[in-house]
Amino acid sequence: MKRSTFPTPQDAETAFYEALERGDLEAMMEVWAEDEEIVCVHPTGPRLNGYEQVRESWSQIFGSRQRLRVHLSNQVYVQAMMLAIHSLHENILVAGEPKPRPPMVTTNVYVRTGNGWRMLVHHASPAPAAPAAGAAESPKILH
Repeated sequence: MKRSTFPTPQDAETAFYEALERGDLEAMMEVWAEDEEIVCVHPTGPRLNGYEQVRESWSQIFGSRQRLRVHLSNQVYVQAMMLAIHSLHENILVAGEPKPRPPMVTTNVYVRTGNGWRMLVHHASPAPAAPAAGAAESPKILH
């Protein structure tokens, strides 16, 4: 049983990024739903399904001991009674690196449970490079 209660999806998201910055595996897993249907996709990584795969991936990431600072931007929230979807950019600065890394385009999905809001999906991908000044804009393609 989860100890923490997150009254809003934003509270769960705040706890997620605080755990990420601290490299705290237990706090990270407190945010996730206790469900074998959870999904996590780290940048350029495979899709991980289920609690054990997600936990192991965060354990490996935190085992690197890299200290991260994360600034969120371009946040868009969609929320219903039982589900919330957050689309945002993660702007990550790694301790010891001179400049921030390119942003990650991220989607976080939260579900309302009997014990507050929990994460169901975290998917982060590198943002496309900004076009060079004066470059012709490519056509927009929807899929």
